[in-house]
Amino acid sequence: MNLLKKMLAVLALVPVFAFASEEGFQLDHAPERMKDLAALQHGAKLFVNYCLNCHAAASMRYNRMHDIGLTDDQIKANLLFTTDKVGGLMTVALARKDAKEWFGAAPPDLSVIARSKASEAGTGPDWIYTYLRSYYKDDNRPTGWNNMVFPNVGMPHVFWELQGEQKAVFVDEKGEDGKEVHRFDHFELVKPGKLSKLEYDTAVADLVGYLEWMSEPAQNVRHQLGVWVLLFLSLFAVLAWRLNASYWKEVK
Repeated sequence: MNLLKKMLAVLALVPVFAFASEEGFQLDHAPERMKDLAALQHGAKLFVNYCLNCHAAASMRYNRMHDIGLTDDQIKANLLFTTDKVGGLMTVALARKDAKEWFGAAPPDLSVIARSKASEAGTGPDWIYTYLRSYYKDDNRPTGWNNMVFPNVGMPHVFWELQGEQKAVFVDEKGEDGKEVHRFDHFELVKPGKLSKLEYDTAVADLVGYLEWMSEPAQNVRHQLGVWVLLFLSLFAVLAWRLNASYWKEVK
């Protein structure tokens, strides 16, 4: 009975998630990267070079990247800072007190950010993927940047050199109630970055894939085990069905 109530509660929340997605900024679907080791390795490199300066991943150890095909030597050569160790946690030297003073709030730990956003909005990877591609120049903001997914965001656009600078183009139109609505129309590239749009989108997808993997490094193994468990249960169900039929045949 309790299980049925939980299932009904989850189903009741589905329209809420759909409504939230429709009312907010339209999220783009994040490409699947969980089984692409090369993409996950590239995502790990982007994370260390661009995110780990301010954001920690204190629940993650560098050597856990063995699971995505990296050796200790590769981790040391490409992902470690001078004082870090392969078996150490992915922490940052930035003190929370200083971060709060400089940015207004301490940057959150990103160990489980993909799962956190999934629980909040129902679509963690899509949210992060769209967020990292939706920064635009805004001189009214302290950092000079704003974001369509996270309006008035405090974090500056750390990937601006890769993506370039874009501005958000808005249009004024009348809504259903007859009042004028200031609506986002499209992004316009003002200054090209080091990467083309396709290359930047691919890089962000790799980073999001890594964040999703880091949130639960064992999920690929869990999925594989799940398939074998279902096959075993299916076989067991057939055996139980035949055993049951044989038993009742003798009783009759």
